[in-house]
Amino acid sequence: MSKKPEKATLTSAAIEEQTAAFLKSGGSVEYVGKGRSGQLSSTGAKQVTVK
Repeated sequence: MSKKPEKATLTSAAIEEQTAAFLKSGGSVEYVGKGRSGQLSSTGAKQVTVK
């Protein structure tokens, strides 16, 4: 029988440590306004037709 793989669990402390390490290494965080995807659309709105 094979062993089940252990679930990866992240704690708040682990996430904070990873975020701090990312920022310390020169990474940056871009804040996007509420309700926006942050993606620029080059094709405009897509029309969806339900039949």
